[in-house]
Amino acid sequence: MSSTTASTTLLSPALLAKLERLELVSRKVFRGRMKGERRSKRKGQSVEFADFRNYVAGDDLRLIDWNLYARLDQLFLKLFQEEEDLHVFALIDCSESMNFGSPSKLHVAKQMAAALGYIGLCRADRVSVQALGEQGRRAPVLRGRSGLWKMLQYLDSVDGGDNISLHDGVKDFSLRNSGTGVAVLISDLMDKSGYESALRMLVGRRMDVFVMHILSPEEIDPPLRGDRKLIDSEDGDETEITINAYVLERYQKTLQSFLSSVKMFCSRRSISYLPVRTDQNVDDVMTRYLRERGVVR
Repeated sequence: MSSTTASTTLLSPALLAKLERLELVSRKVFRGRMKGERRSKRKGQSVEFADFRNYVAGDDLRLIDWNLYARLDQLFLKLFQEEEDLHVFALIDCSESMNFGSPSKLHVAKQMAAALGYIGLCRADRVSVQALGEQGRRAPVLRGRSGLWKMLQYLDSVDGGDNISLHDGVKDFSLRNSGTGVAVLISDLMDKSGYESALRMLVGRRMDVFVMHILSPEEIDPPLRGDRKLIDSEDGDETEITINAYVLERYQKTLQSFLSSVKMFCSRRSISYLPVRTDQNVDDVMTRYLRERGVVR
């Protein structure tokens, strides 16, 4: 598949134009490696004036405002607004369960990762969109709009079925990537060993953590009835069940309990929890839903 085809498959030209006007919102201040387009809460020495402060012995004399000294007979230092870059990580769960649905959860996860990555590229942030597990080892670190095509080509090469646990996937990511930044985990969180340790690991790295919880309509409201054999797509476990109104009611209660527990877990650790259905339009998610949730502006 060509890069042009990959682009239109994941992100339409119309959406790309809208994404160029957006910016990821980080709730933490990170010290960037290079100057970027992002306004920092720290005061630095770039070209845009920000404020004054009193001179303190040892300050750089070149920053003293001598005109102000001539008028007030006091020494003041000129402060400037520093612009810094941000490292944006979009981590994609590629386990077998992500292949479920139409469109698949993996396809939607790629769309979300591509959109978030492009927003970062447009703001001169360092962007790394990568799959959890072995496929993440060849993910490029990109900067600038010209990196869009490499990002899309990488995403086109990512396949589902890499059944590494969330814990092991995030651990592998943490060992390969140093530093801090914004980390967006895009997953259905369907891991028998749990999602909690993976999220704790990201929080422990002092990341600004977001979770995009991808679920399909068929999982939220299963269209199944009658006698069925259910097979776990990841470990092959089988169970035979008769699906009736009572079973579906129990399923709904269990699902809501699970979603509530994820939301509470994230809230207690200052993780932004963002549930997304695969039947939601990516344009609507990026330009309206994430804006309302304060993820972009």
